[in-house]
Amino acid sequence: MRENDMLEKEEIFSKVLRAGRRTYFFDVRATKADDYYITITESKKFTEEDGSFHFKKHKIYLYKEDFAAFTEILEEMTSYVLNHKGEEVISERHQKDFKKEYATERITADGAIPETSNFTDIDFDDI
Repeated sequence: MRENDMLEKEEIFSKVLRAGRRTYFFDVRATKADDYYITITESKKFTEEDGSFHFKKHKIYLYKEDFAAFTEILEEMTSYVLNHKGEEVISERHQKDFKKEYATERITADGAIPETSNFTDIDFDDI
């Protein structure tokens, strides 16, 4: 058995969060020295045209020495989003009447992207 396979079997405590096509796995695992760390895995289901499906997984390894900073930044980021956008989900996937606002972007000579502006419809017959 490969070393990675052995490490993956050392689960101490696990929780699962199912969120639509995504599933998040939170696992406490043990190192060879019997210290603990956390893995957070995102698994996303993709369906092929023939009806078959596959999963793509992304994993984060989080070690004890980073817990405090990680928790602080995660709390700050989630608070920012909730304070600025609230808890209501706003997306075309979750709201059938969602209308996306399109904007044009122009890159300036110095490579900057100025704030977006409204698109103006032009009738070329008038030119």
